[in-house]
Amino acid sequence: MKMRVFKNDFRIKQLSVLLITSSLIVSCGSSKSVATKKNTNKTVAKSENLRKLDSKFDGKVPKSINSVLKDAEKYIGTPYKFGGNTSSGFDCSGFTVKVFEENDFKIPRRSSDQAEAGKKIDISEVKPGDLLFFATAGGSRVSHVGIVHDVNTDGEVKFIHASTSKGVIISSLNEKYWNKAYLHAQRVL
Repeated sequence: MKMRVFKNDFRIKQLSVLLITSSLIVSCGSSKSVATKKNTNKTVAKSENLRKLDSKFDGKVPKSINSVLKDAEKYIGTPYKFGGNTSSGFDCSGFTVKVFEENDFKIPRRSSDQAEAGKKIDISEVKPGDLLFFATAGGSRVSHVGIVHDVNTDGEVKFIHASTSKGVIISSLNEKYWNKAYLHAQRVL
C-alpha cells in the first residue's frame, strides 16, 4: 500500500514538473496590455524604464506587403491554439507561417527557426512585413514571433501576432511586457 501511494505521488510530481517546464519552453507569450484593431493608431505611452525600440520607417508600404498585412488582419480575434496553424486557432509561428503561405512565401514552422531566416536588421530599420522575435520566458531563447504591422509617425512599432492570452491581436513594442521580451528583427520579404 505504501509503495503504491509513493509511486502515485512521484508520478504526480513528475507530471507537474513536465507541465510547468513545457509551458515555459513552448509559450508563444502573452500580454496584459493589448491593442485591438479598433485603436491601431493610438500610441501607447512610453514608460521611463523601457528601451527605445523605434523605427525610422516613414516610407510607403509596397502592395505585396499590404497584401500580407491584410491577410494577417483577417485573423484578428482568432483564438490561441498550441500547435495551431488554421483559422480555428493559431500559435505564434503557425500564424506567421499561414499568413506568409497565403502570399506564396515559405518560412520555417518554428519561431526559433524563423529567427534565422532572412536577414537580421536593427529595430530602427524595421518596416511593415518584417518579423519581430521575443524571449517571453526571459533569457535570450526565441519563444515568440510577430509581424510588424505598422510604424507610427513617432516611430512606435506595432506588430500583429498570436498571443496565448488573447489570440491574434495587434500589440506595441512600447508595451512593457513586449519591450522587455524583444530580442531582434528579421527581414524575410
